[in-house]
Amino acid sequence: MAERVRVREIDDDAGQRLVRIIRRGTGSVVTWRRAQMVLLSAQGMPGAKIAEVTFTSSDRVRNIIHNFNAHGFDSLHPKYKAGRPKTFTLPERREIKEIAKSKPVEHGLPFSACSLAELTDPLAAEGVVDDISHEGLRALLREEACRFQRIKTWKTSHDPGYAAKKARVEHLYAIADGEVMPEEDEPDVVFRLDEFGPLNLQPHPGRQWAERGGRHEEPDREPRPRRRATYIRPHGVRHLFAAYDLGKDRLYGHIKPRKNRARFLEFCRYLRSLHPPELRVAIVLDNFSPHLTTKKDARVGDRAAANNVELAYTPTNSSWLNRIEAQFTALRYFTLDDTDHAGHKKQGSMLRRSIIWRNKHTADIRLRTIVPRVNLA
Repeated sequence: MAERVRVREIDDDAGQRLVRIIRRGTGSVVTWRRAQMVLLSAQGMPGAKIAEVTFTSSDRVRNIIHNFNAHGFDSLHPKYKAGRPKTFTLPERREIKEIAKSKPVEHGLPFSACSLAELTDPLAAEGVVDDISHEGLRALLREEACRFQRIKTWKTSHDPGYAAKKARVEHLYAIADGEVMPEEDEPDVVFRLDEFGPLNLQPHPGRQWAERGGRHEEPDREPRPRRRATYIRPHGVRHLFAAYDLGKDRLYGHIKPRKNRARFLEFCRYLRSLHPPELRVAIVLDNFSPHLTTKKDARVGDRAAANNVELAYTPTNSSWLNRIEAQFTALRYFTLDDTDHAGHKKQGSMLRRSIIWRNKHTADIRLRTIVPRVNLA
C-alpha cells in the first residue's frame, strides 16, 4: 500500500491565504488548482479523494503536496522559461530579493521604505551587483514575485483548545470521507455550516458576453449592457444559512431575514429532520455568537444534546478549516455577479434554484469538468 501523503502542518495565516487564492477567482488557473489541492490536503482529505474531486491523477496530487512541503507558496505559481538567459545568476537574484524585502535601516539607510532609486545604492555598496538600472531592478523583482505593496494585518488563533478542536474537525472529515469508520458513539452524518451574506439589493459587478466595440461604437450595433451606478437600499438585507454534506455532496440553504440564534436553531432543526433520530449528526461551524451556548441562553447546547447532535467548533480565527467556505465561491459567481434584482424574492429564488441545480448535476462528470470551479469540495 502506498504511503499516504499529506501537506505539512500549516498555521491560520497560511490557511487563510489558501482560501483567498481559491475564492479570488482571478489569476492563474494553475495556481488556483494547486492551492485547492493543498487546502483539501490540509483539511484532511486523502490524496485519492483529492484526485477524484479535482479530476487529476494521484501522482500529480502527490507531486504538488511534496513541492508545497518543500518550497511553500512559491510552488503554487507556474514558472515558464523562455527568452534569453538571465542577466544575473540565481544566487545574485536571491540576494537582491532578500535585500529588497529587508528593512532599509538594516543597511544603514534612514528610511522606513525604499523606492527603486534608494534600493540600488545598497546593492552596489554591498557588492551584490556592479550596476543595475531602475527598470532592470523593477523587472527582476517582478519576475521574482516581489512587488511594492501595502502591509496587511493578520490574525492568529490564541484559542487554548486549538489543537483539540482542529484534530476533532479533521477526524469528522475523515469519517465523512469514508476513511475512518465511525465508532459507536461517533456521528454518522457530518454537516459543515456557515452563513452567506449579507444579501443586498444592489447592482453587483460581473461579466457577460457582448460584442466587442471600439472607441466609437457603430450605429447599427446593439449597445453594450450597462450597470446602474446610483441606487438605494430601502428593503434591508437577507442572510443565507447554508450547510454542506460531504458524504452526499449536497448543499442545503435557507434564506432568513436576520442572522440570530433563533434563526440558527430553525436551520439546525431542518438539518436534523433530514436523518432518522437514531443517527448521530455532527455540525462543523465557527465561533459566531449565535452558534454558541452562553450563560444567559443555553438553547443551542440543550437542543443539540436532546436531538443527538454534536457541535464541533473550529478554533478561533480558523474558519478556513470549514470546507463549506469554498462552496460560496461558485454560489457568488453564478447567482450574484452581474445581477440587479428588484426584490429579495427574486434574488432568493435564484439562490434556491442554483442550489437545486448544483445538487442535481453533482454527479455529471462532463459538466463538472467544463465548470471546475463549481466543484470546490
